[in-house]
Amino acid sequence: MLRFILSRLVMALPTIVLVSVTVFALIRFIPGDPAALMLGDMAQPDQIAAMRTELGLDRSLPQQFLIWAGNVLHGDFGTSIVNGEAVLPLVASRFLVSAEIVVVAVLLASLIAVPAGVIAAWRQNSLTDLALVGGATILLSIPTFWLGLLLLLFFGLTLGWLPVLGYVSVGDDLVGGLLYLALPVMTLVIHEMGVLIRMARASTLEVLRLDYITHARAKGLSESAVLWHHTFKNAFGPTWTMIGLILGNLLGGIAVIETVFTIPGLGRLMVDSIFARDYPVIQGCLLFVSLSYVLVNLVVDLLYPLFDPRVVAE
Repeated sequence: MLRFILSRLVMALPTIVLVSVTVFALIRFIPGDPAALMLGDMAQPDQIAAMRTELGLDRSLPQQFLIWAGNVLHGDFGTSIVNGEAVLPLVASRFLVSAEIVVVAVLLASLIAVPAGVIAAWRQNSLTDLALVGGATILLSIPTFWLGLLLLLFFGLTLGWLPVLGYVSVGDDLVGGLLYLALPVMTLVIHEMGVLIRMARASTLEVLRLDYITHARAKGLSESAVLWHHTFKNAFGPTWTMIGLILGNLLGGIAVIETVFTIPGLGRLMVDSIFARDYPVIQGCLLFVSLSYVLVNLVVDLLYPLFDPRVVAE
């Protein structure tokens, strides 16, 4: 087990380095001069040159990367061009808002969709199976922004049950915070249920066809015992991997939902920073999202042996 954990940690290091290099390079491809942007249109050439020297932009790209990477390792992600705030605390505070929505949504979607997918596989080709698979396909085909607008229109404007726009922290006001999170969380839950139902169904069907399931039934075990005690654990591994991928994707792609519901999360910060051409904040957001994705999938890999012990043996 220790060897398995160490191997996964070692494999994650080149990924982190590659992600860091990619983020650094992407920012350098953005048109415009950060020094000129910080100083404004009235800046003189000598002022711009001095600012470039202060920011280290007059150095070669390898030198700039090494300086930037060294600062990041010490927790210094730079300073926002727009408001002068330190990037790391700003990005971290916005990331917590996004993570609050994404983690709750993925948890609820998993609790609903995984049992539904198992039941669909158990009742293969029945009316229940057709209804669940058809519903999952429909949910997959609905864009999240359109679904969010529909829910906002129905529950917020028509019924008036939930707030339409804005955000209140759950830590400041538990009830109010939950009300403001209800619509964005509901949007993500409905959309991601489609993926998880289909994945859980497919992996369960594969396990149900194995010989030991036939043997368990031949011994006289009830269908519920066969399904939940012998099938579910072995079928959950691929679904667990999909849950990790969904979690990572949502952490990086929640900008649309946060824009629709005006939530001050990491995605909204990234969109605003792109329009303002706030390069340090864009770079910090991209790095934070990328490292979060790597970390989530590393945790998924490390926990996978709980569902399939054969992974460690391999």
